[in-house]
Amino acid sequence: MKPITDKIIVSGPCSAESREQVLQTAEGLAAQGVTAFRAGLWKPRTRPGCFEGVGAEGLEWLAEARNAYGMRIATELNTARNADLLLKAGVDIVWIGARTATNPFDVQDIANALRGCHIDVYVKNPVAPDPALWLGAIERIERAGIKGRIVAIHRGFCTWEKDIFRNNPIWSIPMQLKAQRPDVPVVCDPSHIAGQAELVPHVARMAISLGMDGLFVESHCNPSAALSDAAQQLTPDEAGRMFRNLKLTE
Repeated sequence: MKPITDKIIVSGPCSAESREQVLQTAEGLAAQGVTAFRAGLWKPRTRPGCFEGVGAEGLEWLAEARNAYGMRIATELNTARNADLLLKAGVDIVWIGARTATNPFDVQDIANALRGCHIDVYVKNPVAPDPALWLGAIERIERAGIKGRIVAIHRGFCTWEKDIFRNNPIWSIPMQLKAQRPDVPVVCDPSHIAGQAELVPHVARMAISLGMDGLFVESHCNPSAALSDAAQQLTPDEAGRMFRNLKLTE
């Protein structure tokens, strides 16, 4: 399999859980044409006692995946304290999560820690449906002079309006961002919008039809055993089928 468009595709498990899980998932996704592999190492959880990630240990597993399958590697940077660690490990892409993007002070600390560095930075929309807050987070990263690509991730919003989705997509907000800043690619995270694996392809199809610049998808070699976000993760084969149906790979 190989990509056949210039759309951005990043995929991998919600969390790195073990060396075997990381490498098995990376192998499966590489076979589906995915060239950028994502996995969270530190997981901010709403309540204590949940799995909060393996931390720095997982960097070795991500490096193995890159070396074995030629994939770029991505993980969440949720505090400036971890920036130097990720930079020294040669992580290609970091993303700023929705909770972090909500706090301008946290985003500015991360921007300062990454100032002038060669790394791609993806910025998820804040939890609240506030377009200015999202754009502000992107601008803080830009003003730090990052020598890499800055990409926005639409992952939906927490609102009082509940329907079949985990997070309300409010498509007008990412479309507004694209109109204001056509130079900033906007990719969709259909996993966090859908909340259920069977709905992920439907959300992804809508995103691509609206002109989103790619997909940021959770995929796990054994979703039912996942330690976080089990319900919304696709297997690598399911993710590959979705990418082919959307004519993103062949």
